[in-house]
Amino acid sequence: MNTLGIPSVDLNDFVHGNAEQKKKFVDELGKAYTEIGFVAVKGHFLSDELSEKLYKNVQAFFDLPIAEKQKYEIPNLAGQRGYTGFGKEHAKGRSEGDLKEFWQFGQWIENDSPLKAEYPDNVAISEFPDFNVLGKEAYKRLEETGKYMLRAIALYIGLDEFYFDNKIENGNSILRAIHYPPITHEPNSAVRSAEHEDINLITLLMGASAEGLEVLNKQNQWVGITALPNQLVVNVGDMLQRLTNNVLKSTTHRVVNPPKEKWGTPRYSIPFFLHPVSNMKLDCLPQCITANNPIHYEPILAGEYLDERLREIGLKK
Repeated sequence: MNTLGIPSVDLNDFVHGNAEQKKKFVDELGKAYTEIGFVAVKGHFLSDELSEKLYKNVQAFFDLPIAEKQKYEIPNLAGQRGYTGFGKEHAKGRSEGDLKEFWQFGQWIENDSPLKAEYPDNVAISEFPDFNVLGKEAYKRLEETGKYMLRAIALYIGLDEFYFDNKIENGNSILRAIHYPPITHEPNSAVRSAEHEDINLITLLMGASAEGLEVLNKQNQWVGITALPNQLVVNVGDMLQRLTNNVLKSTTHRVVNPPKEKWGTPRYSIPFFLHPVSNMKLDCLPQCITANNPIHYEPILAGEYLDERLREIGLKK
């Protein structure tokens, strides 16, 4: 165990290791996802240098005047590309907006896939020419990392190793850059991000600029975690929980407000939400259905489920 209170694994063991190292990685990952739903990952494909450059550009963008940022807010896209203003998203079951604004990059399709017509174009920022270049590079490296994580997950739950490959190729994944501004007054009941579970298959989080992320463990205690240098924090999302019929649990997490003496400190965070293509079936896998674990969910397509959840969190009307 590492100092985060969550297990740490090295992706090199799976990608480059021998059969024994590969099996050890799969077993450790499965144990972590069964017990807490979060794991710290070394040996991924995102460099700290790329992460730092992207964070600098993200900070520069959010420092722009509100009117400048609003030029990049595209109506009718449910926040899926470009800028989304402060307080517009809330946790499922809540009405009060989270204390954040964000930017979203989506998929870049570079072949002749028919999905090209389904996805809106990414929004280009004119003020910072490196912003979109760095965003795309980080997106692709995190997507590649996620592919190997899902291969290990597939083996753990008794599927073919490459089960997810064609389901995430040109998938509807999102790289989200989030800014939690300084808190200037007593924030009623709102927090930077209320307790929630992620919608997608898995989430890959590079180190945030400040503390605040907490996960709910099996003992119903909130545990603070921060990605260490050279590590990503990777967690299970609701789509994977649904697919595995609750064998792998989507962990509840939140971003709490800092103590009052740190209210003046902004927080930046860049998670990658790995989604499949919209027509992937999320029906509970036969391998995950037993007499002791009967079917918990009705069949649904990934695109339908995403649409349903975007309405629940206030991004889609």
